[in-house]
Amino acid sequence: MIEKMENIDSFDLKILTCLQKDATLSQRDLADRVGLSQNACWRRLQRLKASGLVLGSRTNIDLAALGLDLTVFVMIRTRHHSKEWADSFRKHVERLPEVIDFYRIGGDWDYLVKVVTRGMAGYDAFYQRLITNFDLATVTGFFSMEAIVENRAADLTRLR
Repeated sequence: MIEKMENIDSFDLKILTCLQKDATLSQRDLADRVGLSQNACWRRLQRLKASGLVLGSRTNIDLAALGLDLTVFVMIRTRHHSKEWADSFRKHVERLPEVIDFYRIGGDWDYLVKVVTRGMAGYDAFYQRLITNFDLATVTGFFSMEAIVENRAADLTRLR
């Protein structure tokens, strides 16, 4: 259950901002950066976690250094819009390991999928698995040449 914005103050926003940038901060360093005692900071952090605002923490990895050197933004248009079909398609896409982001979108397209894989052969194998057993009207891929801004922390200072 996510707290209402009225219950979030500037210290909470500072904590969230710091954690977005570096979730490995020690309790002491986090408290120092936000200007609270360690105990007060810890209590606030526990409340933010319990409220559902903090969803976990992750480590960013250089995927290209591991050979996952191709990022493709796949746009999908479908002829089907029933809940049953959408649920089945979602489960199918979620099982594809190359998918790192998956959105249902508005406008001319129905879905946007961010895929990271090993080169064009990896993308082709992904594509074949994606379309298997699903009647998709249009599937097109936009191949990333360079990530200019990626995994940017949200600017929470604009909320106050």
